[in-house]
Amino acid sequence: MTNQPGMRAGAGRPSLNLRGAVDLGALARPAAAGGRGGGAPGAPAGKPGAFVIDTTDGTFSNEVINASQTVPVVLDFWATWCEPCKQLSPLLESLVAEYGGRVLLAKIDVDANPQLAQAFQVQSIPSVFAVVKGQPIPLFQGAQPEQQVRAVFDELMRVAEANGVTGRLAAPEGEGEEDAEPEEEPLPPLHQAAYDAIEQDDLDGAIAAYQQALRESPADDLARVGLAQVQLMKRTNGVDLTEARATAAANPADPEAQIVVADLDVLGGHIEDAFARLIDTVRVTTGEDREKVRAHLVELFEVVGREDPRVPKARIALANALF
Repeated sequence: MTNQPGMRAGAGRPSLNLRGAVDLGALARPAAAGGRGGGAPGAPAGKPGAFVIDTTDGTFSNEVINASQTVPVVLDFWATWCEPCKQLSPLLESLVAEYGGRVLLAKIDVDANPQLAQAFQVQSIPSVFAVVKGQPIPLFQGAQPEQQVRAVFDELMRVAEANGVTGRLAAPEGEGEEDAEPEEEPLPPLHQAAYDAIEQDDLDGAIAAYQQALRESPADDLARVGLAQVQLMKRTNGVDLTEARATAAANPADPEAQIVVADLDVLGGHIEDAFARLIDTVRVTTGEDREKVRAHLVELFEVVGREDPRVPKARIALANALF
């Protein structure tokens, strides 16, 4: 994934990681040789630059999630048969070039990478997303005018800055441009141990590492949020989304059923849906059930990150539901 769920050391406030939104069993593999830059055969017209890569189901974690800790990564879902893609992709590449290493563009051929297309629930192309500090952000669908795309990029940079993602990728000289990588800071030993455990699908080991980090330093904010995120992964591990949604729909006042779906929505990047679901559940429950839902929603606020603009809005909605 990344060096830890949603956060790099010293980078500010943690935010959501894509574990769970994507099949990490496949995506956590190291990037294949030659997987960066250059444009895939048949890619939309436009000359890829130093800050444009072609990513795949197998290289996404290493190339995109890691880079998103340093710079925002824009995802361009396209296909060779898509005519609007041939208009949009060169525009995205041009805008990325203007940012001079402050943004990375990752192009994804949906035909060659169905796992990623399914994970992001791509219904039509072109579809454009971003990843900031491991958190997926839907941007827009379809070919858009340059002015509107520029406005989206401007807003994306503001979101990235608010989350402490203000780095810049170095552009190697000459033919080595495709090997540009963001510089990475080493993690504290226990944080690294947690990350290594996650990479091995050892969630209990990651939880133990974060708990030890908190025992040694109770004010370790990164460990606290990392622990919450790994616990979220563990709670939803192996849960069938379709079955969970059906159960929740049949039992709107059942806190456990609503919490399960909210957890799955957070992992899938549907943050507002998750928040709205639990706020609605607060409205229709009382006593211990209501408190359980409220406390769980507050925990999800921490998982997503206090600086995420959706969190303060949800806090206000929660307060209105409670009082």
